[in-house]
Amino acid sequence: MPTEAQVIEALRPVEDPEIHRSIVDLGMVRGIGFAGDRVKVTVALTVAGCPLRNEITSRVTGAVEALDGVGGVDLDFTVMTDEERQALAQRLRAEGGGAPADGSARTNPFTDSRTRVIAIASGKGGVGKSSVTTNLAVALAQAGHKVAAVDADVWGFSMPRMLGIDRPPTVIDDVIVPPDANGVTLISMGFFAREDQPVVWRGPMLHKALEQFLSDVHWGELDVLVVDMPPGTGDVSMSLAQLLPRAEAVVVTTPQLLAQEVAVRAASMAEKTGMRVLGVIENMTSEVFGSGGGERLATELGVPLLGSVPLDVRLREAGDSGVPLVVSDPSSEISEAIFEIARGLDASRSGGFTRTLPLVG
Repeated sequence: MPTEAQVIEALRPVEDPEIHRSIVDLGMVRGIGFAGDRVKVTVALTVAGCPLRNEITSRVTGAVEALDGVGGVDLDFTVMTDEERQALAQRLRAEGGGAPADGSARTNPFTDSRTRVIAIASGKGGVGKSSVTTNLAVALAQAGHKVAAVDADVWGFSMPRMLGIDRPPTVIDDVIVPPDANGVTLISMGFFAREDQPVVWRGPMLHKALEQFLSDVHWGELDVLVVDMPPGTGDVSMSLAQLLPRAEAVVVTTPQLLAQEVAVRAASMAEKTGMRVLGVIENMTSEVFGSGGGERLATELGVPLLGSVPLDVRLREAGDSGVPLVVSDPSSEISEAIFEIARGLDASRSGGFTRTLPLVG
């Protein structure tokens, strides 16, 4: 049978599926016991009713059963005390996100960090911007980058479904730990509003909500933050430009002349608020909608056409199923186009998405 120290070392690589840190380093392993060839492990969950309890069970069991002489694992759960959660929250704040422990004002870690921020915008709705954003974020994650996304389309939030996320964020003290799927960490208005209820908020309320998305969330170490902007040039877009002063914009359009004309306004708004427009993505290229609109828009704006994504019902089906097409069918024409766009974005900055130091809240 292994020793207690050997069991602890076997558990050290096991990460909490929400915080993505070792359960040993987080102080979640509370006891190791032995009965014959069985090992008993006691784990303290961060919150009662942890939605990923089964995942923790699977990870802990697999790690311990791999040790020689172990015939089985008995897992027992307890819950952190309020004081322990406060201590953990303080630790997470130090890594970025949540109100500082001294009671001072929250800070937006993206105003001065080196994390790259890419805002995906469109002049109008219905151009497939959210589908492109979701698959592009996953493509960047598959390229080895640490990726997070903000679903800032507050009236038409759809990224939780498209990424296959069906659980809300975990709140530890006042630190929001966002869920993730397919390599992308996500915060969305969809986690805080019922799907059958409209978001009837005025501009200042929306600005405050977006500010909290950025400052109260434990983002950790990121290479790139992808933002699904709401269509048009309204209050939310202006707030995001203010909150993310170093953001770069990508404009999504369809080949239609009307979509191209409207997309110019979104690009103009981005430039007037200080964003650098990286380029244009033409979505839904097909015999139905034609082609060339993205190229015309890019020429008019004086930026490159990053790529054209063909119209295919599989992109919509993948979004409905919660498995992005770049995951379910990475060799499809659409997926290859999105991977090529991701490589182009990476190459558009000298050195690419360079891993930075952890964000400091």
